[in-house]
Amino acid sequence: MASDSPELASSGHGSAWRRQLAGALFGARRAQTAPYARASRGVWRALLRNPSALAGIVLLTAFIALALCAPHFFPGDPLDMVAAPFEWPGSDPLYRLGTDSLGRDVAAGIAHGTRVSLLIGASAAGIGLVIGTLVGAIGGFFGGVIDDLLVRVTELFQTVPSFLLVIVIVAIGRPSVTVIALAIGIASWPTVARIVRAEFRTLRSSDFVLAARSQGFSDARIIFGEILPNALPPVIVTASVMVASAILIESSLSFLGMGDPNVVTWGGMIGAGRDSLRTAWYLTAVPGAAIVLAVLALNLLGDGLNDALNPRMRERS
Repeated sequence: MASDSPELASSGHGSAWRRQLAGALFGARRAQTAPYARASRGVWRALLRNPSALAGIVLLTAFIALALCAPHFFPGDPLDMVAAPFEWPGSDPLYRLGTDSLGRDVAAGIAHGTRVSLLIGASAAGIGLVIGTLVGAIGGFFGGVIDDLLVRVTELFQTVPSFLLVIVIVAIGRPSVTVIALAIGIASWPTVARIVRAEFRTLRSSDFVLAARSQGFSDARIIFGEILPNALPPVIVTASVMVASAILIESSLSFLGMGDPNVVTWGGMIGAGRDSLRTAWYLTAVPGAAIVLAVLALNLLGDGLNDALNPRMRERS
């Protein structure tokens, strides 16, 4: 999905549209704000006309609502034993999704696990975006020795499998939500760095950058105030994929027993239910379905954003 960015950056129409999008997202400082408002409305119209993006938005909104309402619908600790073990879904109206091998409410675990998964996914993606954006922006803007050094550092991180790096970091630190989010963020920034670097290398010679230099703008103001807003579309698309990847990595860690033992997670529920797979398959199927739907929602939204933020795709539609 990020492969469209060089083509966008080299297109005059795409570059102008990016400036409109940047103004719509961050607020226009110039007198003429109408183009920015039109760009923002155009993005939303493109998303709402896209059935896949609309389905992703609906699913993601449902998960966010479930995460926010989890303490209201399921008060108390979801790790508490509340009923007899292995009650099947529908057998007890109080526990609609049944109970696990320890008598814990599966529905409560799904709801509270949604909070943990979305929190880790968003936090890890945010960390990766910050690190990757800074590295890519500095290297792409200044070039030369600084760029070469940062590219080598990026390549060094990419030579290590991201999941293996996350396991090492979590094993060194104490398995907790904070450490897991930090580890996933550290392992995921190289992709963002490469995208941002490519955008900056293309945009740094644009007319609006030359105009900013002629007005005496500092390098920091040009990087963060002029070029970065225009380089955001591919980064926004990548962010949705990063959140989905972070949820999968966290679930894998919890499945392997390296998750936070003080919170309930979807991966931990699958790991706890694998011993009873033949007799109580719902213990793995229900949290597994939650993971599939959450990742699917984010991927659908990412595809929709890619189409909405790509002027060529919007013109075809």
